Amino acid sequence: MNASAGRLMLLDTASMYFRAFFGSPEILSPDGTNVNAVRGLLGYISSLVEQYRPSHLVCCWDDDWRPAWRVELLPTYKAHRVVAEVPSGPDVEEVPDPLEAQVPIMREVLAAFGIPVVGAPGYEADDVIGTLATGAGMPVDVVTGDRDLFQLVDDAAGVRILYIGKGVGRHERVDEAWVLAKYAVAASQYADFATLRGDPSDGLPGVKGVGEKTAATLLQRFGDLPGLVAAADDPTSDLAPGPRLKIKEAADYLLVAPRVVAVARDLDLPRGDALALPSAPADPDALEELTERWGLGSPVERLVKTLAG
Repeated sequence: MNASAGRLMLLDTASMYFRAFFGSPEILSPDGTNVNAVRGLLGYISSLVEQYRPSHLVCCWDDDWRPAWRVELLPTYKAHRVVAEVPSGPDVEEVPDPLEAQVPIMREVLAAFGIPVVGAPGYEADDVIGTLATGAGMPVDVVTGDRDLFQLVDDAAGVRILYIGKGVGRHERVDEAWVLAKYAVAASQYADFATLRGDPSDGLPGVKGVGEKTAATLLQRFGDLPGLVAAADDPTSDLAPGPRLKIKEAADYLLVAPRVVAVARDLDLPRGDALALPSAPADPDALEELTERWGLGSPVERLVKTLAG
């Protein structure tokens, strides 16, 4: 890691704009369109850039919020969020109409600013984040409300999470000590921990009867999922009968779930200068037109000033 190379900030964009939409009152543009999520996202970016001054910043995007390859491994994955299945493309996610209408506006405004937006066909924003955080060559801050990304925390590589579960203004800086104190597992064990515990919000059932405390205890003793599964299959191991039965009964789930939970780290994505945070809008005329059309004056003015530094 070369700290002198700058600092990379990776935004879990959907996590942020959902929070902006549900966390702020309706704000109408001149034509009556609600733009609270657009304004909120711009405000969040300004606040984070003001506080951390990253040299590089990426709005990571869900090109596919429910990849077919994950669903093939685990059909329950995010199934409860599906509004419609599309045979030739990504399933349609349940998104409130007033928010869905704002997403194209966000994309246009970000493009006018010249702020990098990166997605990958067939992958989620989490996978984009996992790839860009790996081997970045500089310290990395990942801004998200998704606990699954705790698996990326790596003090030696300079990767930490700015966790916005309590709000962007009250975010927590998650490093290895934070994960250990909170969950009693190492950050490197977090994906296995999440697999065992499960996560209803993602349709991840977990191992029946295994909660956070039991999952942590098992990983403390056996290191990782392969070690735990091997202990369950070994009649001479000192794994107690109760957990042994639960692990054996979940064998099919444990065979596929780790691949679903683990974020990709090897996608072919832009790096380096392509991810640099601009110091001025890339297309001032387009930005001015969008600002007037959607009534974005104050958040746009703030971000322009923030980028100028």
